[in-house]
Amino acid sequence: MQQSIRKVAVVGGSRIPFCRSNTLYADLGNLEMLTAALTGLVDRFNLSGVHVDEVVGGAVVTHSRDWNLAREAVLGTKLAPTTPGITMIQACGTSLQAAMGIAAKIAIGEIESGIACGSDTTSDAPIVVSRPFAKRLVAAQQARSFGQRLSAFKGFSPRELVPQPPSVAEPRTGLSMGQHAELMAQHWKISREAQDQLAYESHMKAAEAYRIGYFDDLIVPCAGVFRDNNLRADMSLDKIATLKTAFDKTERGTLTAANSTPLTDGASAVLLASEDWARARGLPILAYLTSAQTSAVDFVAGEGLLIAPTVAVSRLLDRAGITLQDFDFYEIHEAFAAQVLATLKAWEDPAYCKDKLGKDMPLGSIDRARSPRLADGSRRCWRSCWAKMAGAG
Repeated sequence: MQQSIRKVAVVGGSRIPFCRSNTLYADLGNLEMLTAALTGLVDRFNLSGVHVDEVVGGAVVTHSRDWNLAREAVLGTKLAPTTPGITMIQACGTSLQAAMGIAAKIAIGEIESGIACGSDTTSDAPIVVSRPFAKRLVAAQQARSFGQRLSAFKGFSPRELVPQPPSVAEPRTGLSMGQHAELMAQHWKISREAQDQLAYESHMKAAEAYRIGYFDDLIVPCAGVFRDNNLRADMSLDKIATLKTAFDKTERGTLTAANSTPLTDGASAVLLASEDWARARGLPILAYLTSAQTSAVDFVAGEGLLIAPTVAVSRLLDRAGITLQDFDFYEIHEAFAAQVLATLKAWEDPAYCKDKLGKDMPLGSIDRARSPRLADGSRRCWRSCWAKMAGAG
């Protein structure tokens, strides 16, 4: 039986303010933040008591207690308790991958509605004991006598008590994301001045967005916080030019605290649905999710760790039969200013596009002025759905 493909409606999004780690959300965990983001969505779209077919999301840095994170977050809201919660992880793309899966199911008629969500915190990072000491604790727990419990600690060394915090380094390279981004900046010859300029413009646009109420229909307060605290409206190009480099301390270094992403705590969610489901409930249809692509590169062998978007976009364009220039607006997740600029430069590079993307011609440049216009209400809605979903998880 041939199955028709339905449109996937983007109803709207919700997120809590994003805060630098170990600041305003220092006492919160992923469950509390994700529940707050979902509650904002439930309240905004009158979903109290409503059954949603799937809530899919997760967090990259998690405690063992959060193995059922999405389901527990659902139960902490007023959604119908029959709403399933599915927990998943993809580094830097959990909520986007969740949206792709939900959209595919809606498109083929398997489900009618779904919420894609994500949360992450390094303020509440899991710190575990060493493996030898963990094995002793398990043996002591399984012991049937006091003597057996004591024997579990025979040969114990105080070194076993040294805590094991999660590492920010890639396990296979030993380098942090920032160090990888620095290598990309050096490979693509991205200057510090260009990175500083992009970071400065990003902060200024975000400050203006707050000033005109651009985020009013997206952000919900959490723990008494009403505004992102990693936004620097007072940023000065002259001042940030004096900062020391953060990852490469030699004269080659270009990444600083100003043009690099801070470790951030936050959570967000977006409601997707079939047109019939949304209209039956009088909900808005702000946009349609039409295409998505995930790609990976061999960063272990030396490719740029954060260059995979060049591959993903190329494949997406091929499948859709369009070019990089066939868009009214562009929004690129800004992990590091160097990453954004390296991506843009790679799309313009004939050799890279031929060797890596299999293109006879480069994808070309984009008009960087084509960002969502703050004064346009319809585009404001489009922005609200996707502005920060990728940032959490």
